[in-house]
Amino acid sequence: MKRLDGKTAVITGGATGIGLAAAKRFVAEGAFVFIFGRRQDALDAAIAELGPNVRAIKGSVSDESDLDRLYAAVKAERGSLDIVVANAGAGSMLPLGEITARHIDETFDTNVKGTIFTVQKALPLMAPGASIILTGSSAGTTGAPGMTAYSASKAAVRNLARTWAEDLKGTGIRVNVLSPGATATDLAKDALGEEGQKAFAAMTPLQRMADPAEIAAVAAFLASPDSSFMTGSEVAADGGLAQL
Repeated sequence: MKRLDGKTAVITGGATGIGLAAAKRFVAEGAFVFIFGRRQDALDAAIAELGPNVRAIKGSVSDESDLDRLYAAVKAERGSLDIVVANAGAGSMLPLGEITARHIDETFDTNVKGTIFTVQKALPLMAPGASIILTGSSAGTTGAPGMTAYSASKAAVRNLARTWAEDLKGTGIRVNVLSPGATATDLAKDALGEEGQKAFAAMTPLQRMADPAEIAAVAAFLASPDSSFMTGSEVAADGGLAQL
């Protein structure tokens, strides 16, 4: 039996990057997956790649009505929900002295508010044994120039798991954080270029960036009964970047 046989999962930011890799791994493990994202072209491409056990819903985690549509679709087709991966994220660099209110709002609306409502609106569909996975970042632990808003938002995500582990006592629902380091998604490769990728790779003891499939493997562990005694935890899949 596959680890996620019969399970229903929602993955926000699921059409590209780590989210897409997680969707692919979850399907391979037997899950039925709803992916949620803002770009219809990316959602269509993901559906074509992932096959019949996936549904795509277009929307933004910063829009509560979009999230309502997502969970209405889950309820209508599947009735309940076993796994939520709150993966949608946003971030750009601005050094101290140039930070704007708009920059902060855009980052926190997606990474913090979006994560909160992604999880809160999912809860009525979740039962004992369900797993919530929040995508954090090594940036939530380390310091880097120009990363004020993004790093602070990911530090907030880390605390959400600690707080929610308390809030969810007695429900049987687990919540954990998966914190990647530099990951070679298509977006990251395009943004960094070859030299930038080499620079990020050199920062880690493993001397390379992660493949998205490696992060997805950790997500599958956290989604499965193999992690049944874990809640409130952070799993760092960062090549050692934030550990030394």
